[in-house]
Amino acid sequence: MQKRWLVNKTIDSTAVESFRSTLKVDAVVAELLLQRGITTFDEAEAFFRPRLEDLHDPFLMKNMKEAVERLQEAVEQQQRILLFGDYDVDGTTAVAMMYSFLKETALVDFYIPNRYTEGYGLSKQGIDFASEHQVDLIISLDCGIKSVELVLYAREKGIDFIVCDHHTPGDQLPDGIILDPKQIDCNYPYDDLSGCGVGFKLLQGLCDYNNWSYNQLFSLLDFLAISIGADIVPVTGENRILCYHGMELLNRNPRKAFQELLLLANRPFPVTLTDVVFTIAPRINAAGRLRSGKFAVDLMISDEVDEINALAEEINADNSERRLLDKEITTEALELIEQEEMEKVTTVVFKENWHKGVVGIVASRLIETYYRPTIVLTESNGVVTGSARSIEGFDIYQAIAECEDLLEQFGGHMYAAGLTLKREDLNEFIARFEEVVSNSITAEILVPEQKIDLNLSFNQLFTPEENRLQIPRLKRILNQFEPHGPGNMKPVFVSDNVFSTDVRLLKEAHLKLSMTQPTSDVVVDGIGFNMADKMNTVASGLPFQIAYTLESNRWNGKETVQLNIKDIREML
Repeated sequence: MQKRWLVNKTIDSTAVESFRSTLKVDAVVAELLLQRGITTFDEAEAFFRPRLEDLHDPFLMKNMKEAVERLQEAVEQQQRILLFGDYDVDGTTAVAMMYSFLKETALVDFYIPNRYTEGYGLSKQGIDFASEHQVDLIISLDCGIKSVELVLYAREKGIDFIVCDHHTPGDQLPDGIILDPKQIDCNYPYDDLSGCGVGFKLLQGLCDYNNWSYNQLFSLLDFLAISIGADIVPVTGENRILCYHGMELLNRNPRKAFQELLLLANRPFPVTLTDVVFTIAPRINAAGRLRSGKFAVDLMISDEVDEINALAEEINADNSERRLLDKEITTEALELIEQEEMEKVTTVVFKENWHKGVVGIVASRLIETYYRPTIVLTESNGVVTGSARSIEGFDIYQAIAECEDLLEQFGGHMYAAGLTLKREDLNEFIARFEEVVSNSITAEILVPEQKIDLNLSFNQLFTPEENRLQIPRLKRILNQFEPHGPGNMKPVFVSDNVFSTDVRLLKEAHLKLSMTQPTSDVVVDGIGFNMADKMNTVASGLPFQIAYTLESNRWNGKETVQLNIKDIREML
């Protein structure tokens, strides 16, 4: 699929040189920082060395005082507290974090709904469980903001409610204490926290209320980092502080549960946030997709080595099964799309026996082939249910909201959502969704983007005196731009007039090549995953352009720089 390249506007060379001189860094680094809105020494210091002291006062969040006082009352009077979390990574890490913090001082238990019998968010079964166990206070984590009737059901049973959520509220709020920075009248300075992040702020407020040390709370920051990476929230502002220190903790003193999952994934330390997203997060998610998210929480809160090893093995096996289902359903879905007779700007596919736990992953896979807003649906408990994924620049949540009269329920974000509807409304929904998207999407949005930060020559990768067989200083400095995610993506460079000196295919799918430029004495290796279709372009003997990130390649005890190629074009 041909991408459109969006190259950042070049910043005035005088400004770059001035900033480079101030920071004593390479011009490439100075320009990358300026592109990110970092214009002073203090801002650069805050970027490279985020400080926990710069976390916002939790009491700036609407209703925080009431939430902390209610939690404090439950702790002091030894009332029963139930943590109710969503079954995905954000929800389960939030429950594991809060349970780990409260277990020594409070009567606390947790509940993760079954994806298949209860569905997303709060459930009647969960509230009945709380009532049967004489729970006085439910704290929902990463869910609850739209559960008006269910919170009312809990209140009628005499159960108080604190909602910790980060999703967009509806027109009516639940009858509880609401912590959600996305409330219109909430003046909290940062509204992109993960669900786990909102729970963290409640615990931070509890620490402040009691004048407790933050040491125990900060020992749980690895949960925050994993939630931030997995939920694809911006890695900016307060999230960057939390994620930076959470990743530092994960690498310095890894929790046994995460250590075991990384071992099973054959991922050595140190790990980046990207590693977390592709190793730890899918395995935690797999538990909720194939049986119950409770297994993931049990793994994360356990101190027993034998239990951790057994649970990690089971969850890793779940992830292997999830991969097989993902591949099988993706193949079937692509076959259904190919049978469609009309050109569309959306993809909506349905098959009643698809596994509900992997339809969101399949939706993302389909976008790799058909780049358009996508919904994958299956049947569960007598209704049609599924997941939606979007493309860059299009709000799929809002498009689904415009079909709300045909839905039983829905929720989510701009780029990911879940929905449930009756079988008899399916065809009308498919037609309406296509109409809504057609009326609002542009032709430009339907072409995938490749964002590019800077144009570099290969000579700029190394200083003149550097050994070309070692990791260059530029790459070592770029490592300090971690953690990467929305709002702080890994820098992407473009190099022109490139020639291959060696080309081969790995596993008949991946392009492995060595490259140089006529004006450069540098020969650099690169890999283009799933780019076999570019073989003729790079092997023709003609010059080409590449878009890439800088990576390290470890092989036979040696570490060298390698270009991770994102796209290849013939020179115009």
